[in-house]
Amino acid sequence: MKSRPHIAVIGAGAFGGWTALHLLERGARVTLLDGWGPGNSRASSGGETRVMRGTYGPDQPYTKIAARALKLWTKYERRWKRRFLHRTGVLWMAPANDDAFERGSVKTLRAAKIKFQELSAAKMTKRWPQVNFEGIEWGIFEPDCGYLDARSSCQAVVEAFVAAGGKYRQLSVKSDGLESGTPRGIALSDGTQFKADIYVFACGPWLGKLFPQTIGDLIQPTKQDIFFFGSPAGDDRFTDAHLPVWGDHRNHFFYGIPGALSGDARRGFKIADDTRGEPFDPTNGERVVNPETLKNVREYIAVRFPALTDAPLIETRVCQYEQTPDSNFILDRHPKMKDVWIAGGGSGHGFKHGPAIGEMLSDLILKDREPDAIFSLKRFKKL
Repeated sequence: MKSRPHIAVIGAGAFGGWTALHLLERGARVTLLDGWGPGNSRASSGGETRVMRGTYGPDQPYTKIAARALKLWTKYERRWKRRFLHRTGVLWMAPANDDAFERGSVKTLRAAKIKFQELSAAKMTKRWPQVNFEGIEWGIFEPDCGYLDARSSCQAVVEAFVAAGGKYRQLSVKSDGLESGTPRGIALSDGTQFKADIYVFACGPWLGKLFPQTIGDLIQPTKQDIFFFGSPAGDDRFTDAHLPVWGDHRNHFFYGIPGALSGDARRGFKIADDTRGEPFDPTNGERVVNPETLKNVREYIAVRFPALTDAPLIETRVCQYEQTPDSNFILDRHPKMKDVWIAGGGSGHGFKHGPAIGEMLSDLILKDREPDAIFSLKRFKKL
């Protein structure tokens, strides 16, 4: 490893942008590339908001990573004098007949020192009377969590990266010959070749096409429909002033983010079905929501948020998950190229971890270390 290696990071989303910034802060010379720009509408990191949570069930690394990410979000908010994390709290509703996920989360939250409260249905009803807690026995409330500004934080990371001396180029990388090695560099969309000492591909749903032999179908982009509903003028019960971010997996897993009284999240009451959707082309796919999914969402709202039964649909969005077979990330070297690293497979829950993943990956790269087995490409040989 050179004392100051030149590292190219391809992809300026949650994983790539933060990795580029951490590498730069640790002394590397870094060039960041992205085909459409940070937080663009095709990216998995696009859109206005993402959930910040620590509740993840038992026997997983993500609660600990989320705890580190919480500290890093706070650190960079203070440094840049900007706010990205809105600490509305996050409420996990635990159904009476299926609460293994929540029960398993209590121990990991405590170990990671993420603040939480266990609330009975009666206490939740008293605190949030606008929610019908039918079928819910208890819940976990994380007061220090909430939602993140997605698009604007991706842009802020790149702005800070450039201000600190990093180089950003809005170009995409061609897949031509990538699996054969990079002795002459990588081919860019403007027809030029680009040479670096190390390459980090954090290209989200495009990784399978860039590396068809190594990744291929191990990352499946899926279509995810998002809906925003409008409450009556002057009714702030469903804004972040009076409602937390929430998750509910009774019968079917829905989650939502309250509307905001100001800022990027001022788009209405956000709700989505977390079920993995149909395969989706992130480049050319038409981003139109499925009427059947809208029907299911409306039926759910009528039960859980009855005051919004007839609320108008005021906005929709289609994003994608970049799903791995086990929902765990990929943070590993290319098996045949020591100078190529792959970071992806956010699987619908990666954004919040961005600062911590960038820190972790920069450490692996600059210290020439091996990733934990749960993030290694070798694990897929066992599937």
